[in-house]
Amino acid sequence: MTQILQDILKLSVPERILILEAIWDSIAEKDDQVGLSPDAKQLLEERLEAHNRNRDEGSSWTEVKARIKGQL
Repeated sequence: MTQILQDILKLSVPERILILEAIWDSIAEKDDQVGLSPDAKQLLEERLEAHNRNRDEGSSWTEVKARIKGQL
């Protein structure tokens, strides 16, 4: 384990979350450098096609969130 990681793990959870958010934001700014595998692209295309065939199928974000909260 690198010294940087060891130092980060010594921080409080809120401090580590802030670092994680900063790292994620820096990655999102370079999203053109992050590629998908051919398998991932195919899966996304299949799911989009399935959604377009039947837009009423599935659950809204509100419904999904309520189910998740109900399991906690």
